[in-house]
Amino acid sequence: MRHSPRTSTRRAAVALCTIGLLCAPVTLARAQDAKPFAAFSNSAMSLRDSIVAMARAQIGTRYRRGGVSPTKGFDCSGLVQYVLKALNLDVPRTARQQAKVGLAIARDTSRLLPGDLLTFAKPKKGVSHVAIYIGDGKYIHASSVAGKVIESSIDRPFSPLIKIWRGARRVLDIDDSTVLAAAPPNKTGGK
Repeated sequence: MRHSPRTSTRRAAVALCTIGLLCAPVTLARAQDAKPFAAFSNSAMSLRDSIVAMARAQIGTRYRRGGVSPTKGFDCSGLVQYVLKALNLDVPRTARQQAKVGLAIARDTSRLLPGDLLTFAKPKKGVSHVAIYIGDGKYIHASSVAGKVIESSIDRPFSPLIKIWRGARRVLDIDDSTVLAAAPPNKTGGK
């Protein structure tokens, strides 16, 4: 049975992520002998690499408002939720909600790590777009303008069609694999 190049790419990305996650315990055991906390850093970097690989595997998938799957398409927050959920990291559904999870990071490219979430908005408006930072000043997002999931540069030229980069959120801790992503507590006291 023949598979499309997109299916083959996704399967390869999932296989690489799985191999990376399965090898993490071996890496952890070896790293603990050398430096007591190095294993956690290696595990976090492996997970960050997996986030980037999963996001890259979605490039070219069509944009669809409200979309949450590669078969039917993604909107920006649907893409973020799909990629993170595939790696057992839960985030809320909308860009506005995702802009509140994890730890706020200064709007400074030198502080960003692959896997961080970038938030975007029109001037004087709330967050309405979210993306996954992949390193080297680039991010992956589901673009309504392009009509598909694409890779873009943070420092791309201004256009009235492009929302402005407002900030970043870290959903995975720097030094270990602690998940920082969680929905903010409900002010009414519930979950």
